[in-house]
Amino acid sequence: MTRLLGCDFSSSPSKRKPIVVAWGEFAGDRVSLKSLEQYPTLSAFSDCLQINREWVGGFDLPFGLPRELVLSLGWPTAWHACMQHYAQLSRVQIRLAFAQFCQARPVGGKFAHRATDQPAGSSPSMKWVNPPVAFMMHAGVPLLLQAGVHFPGLHDGDTQRVALETYPGMWARRVLQRQSYKNDAVAKQNTERWIARKNLLHALVWGHDDLPLRLKLSAAMADRLVDDASGDSLDAVMCMLQAGWAQQQHAHGDALYGLPADMDRLEGWIVNA
Repeated sequence: MTRLLGCDFSSSPSKRKPIVVAWGEFAGDRVSLKSLEQYPTLSAFSDCLQINREWVGGFDLPFGLPRELVLSLGWPTAWHACMQHYAQLSRVQIRLAFAQFCQARPVGGKFAHRATDQPAGSSPSMKWVNPPVAFMMHAGVPLLLQAGVHFPGLHDGDTQRVALETYPGMWARRVLQRQSYKNDAVAKQNTERWIARKNLLHALVWGHDDLPLRLKLSAAMADRLVDDASGDSLDAVMCMLQAGWAQQQHAHGDALYGLPADMDRLEGWIVNA
């Protein structure tokens, strides 16, 4: 049975803020959460990708840049070539290039967006602060390429290990609207956010009109998800569930795992957006 992987990624992981990976598999019409793993370094996470076989994974990091930005900077417009070029740049070079692009644009429209951003409600993949998703892509996509994984619609690789872009915030908003359920700052880890995590988990387990899959897990694992005030564990699980939805589409004959057939093959697309 193909395993499902969900990854809450960090571009600068540490023992305090590790990369969190949720592992699961289908149990009937639900996805059963089997384990949660933490990786305090990028190299440890890279080893995980190399060692484990036969998975469909959802990764909470952008897989592409806005076409408008790429054209403006004169970078390669083929996805693999663009990502290779991007990986060769330093974070300082990326920040300077993106800042110069933004300076020439009007207030309220500084950032370029991908087509997937509006339906997913995601941040522009060129943002380098709050959250620094541009640096997450800079750190994460090269590791996935080095591991030789398959990117449906973007780059052919080992079809036993399938990498998809996921966004847990999209599913969280379907349940909680704009209510906050997580914060890394200890001072902001309050009762209201704990209740929000509990309500979100309840929707994942018992079902919600706007969510296509249900979660199965132990009581101990449920406590762990709710008690993780950073929300990283819950985010990893939602990425795993989104990967499960994609795997369902593939099982029904969709080679793109539910991604739109007409998606921009430079920008990529967020699963289930």
